[in-house]
Amino acid sequence: MVGNPEQRTALVDAAIEVLARDGARGLTFRAVDAAAAVPEGTTADYFSSRDDLLAQVTGRIHRSIAPDPDEFTAAMDQPPSRELVAEMMRWINRRATESRTGYLAMLELRLEATRRPELRAELTRVIRETLDEDIRCHLEGGLPGDRTAVTLIYLAMTGLMLEQLTLPGVVPAEGTEELISALVDRTIGPEGE
Repeated sequence: MVGNPEQRTALVDAAIEVLARDGARGLTFRAVDAAAAVPEGTTADYFSSRDDLLAQVTGRIHRSIAPDPDEFTAAMDQPPSRELVAEMMRWINRRATESRTGYLAMLELRLEATRRPELRAELTRVIRETLDEDIRCHLEGGLPGDRTAVTLIYLAMTGLMLEQLTLPGVVPAEGTEELISALVDRTIGPEGE
């Protein structure tokens, strides 16, 4: 395996583009080479197998779509409120639409995980750890709502992002901020209760 970390990262980024554009079945070493504009065989020099490439893609997507630590810290410095929860959910939703390629690639990975037990195990571990961390931060941050409320919000937000990324006409973008506010209010209860 070749050890140039910048080239490896560029190949993983190209793989994310291919995954989002062509789906898991289109993710081949040759397609990644073409997307990265490198000589044929370069991807094979960096990754031992397609599973190795998928594992690297999983980690890279997850890191790229995670909240910016400074923005998260600034948000958590505000007094805990339902409105803060709603604003954080709106921020996540905006991030999904702005990082469309990464989220579409993650959806493709989820679909591919239904056919690949090793990928399913890794993706389940990563997503479960993230959800557990989100719940921990929510509860320790004193935000309103319990573990069940956070899980329900996660599931609803995942569904909203799926619709916006795949069938944007189902839930018009101009109405999403109000929907997110209603989701938080109905899951946690309105401010003052």
